[in-house]
Amino acid sequence: MKDQAQELTVQQAAERTGLSAHTLRYYERIGLMDPIPRAKNGHRLYRKNDFEWIVLLARLRNTGMPIAQMQQFAAMMRLGDAGISQRRALLENHERMLLEQAQTIQQTLDLLRDKIDYYRSWEAEVNGENQERGG
Repeated sequence: MKDQAQELTVQQAAERTGLSAHTLRYYERIGLMDPIPRAKNGHRLYRKNDFEWIVLLARLRNTGMPIAQMQQFAAMMRLGDAGISQRRALLENHERMLLEQAQTIQQTLDLLRDKIDYYRSWEAEVNGENQERGG
């Protein structure tokens, strides 16, 4: 028995994932997703496992994973147990890249904070001199 409460239309899936309906159809067309089952009227019906996969794809894409690499990951998923090591390695590489980006961002934030503090001090000094002179 199907759990229709767990089925989402393409518009509902788009709303819940933050992706557009066009993107969801595109992901299906290029093989990032297996064909989505359809209702009798031909409309796509996304199920819980489809939704979970879409969320993963969206996160991977938002973190800069190229579509081609996402397609490789999807192909590895279709291998079942035979693709586990490859999937793990691909995700570990992506994780490594994200950690490097996070470190670079943190270093940039540290530099910006130092500059902001410098300019605040300078501003306070300039404002203090202006107040001493009477404005």
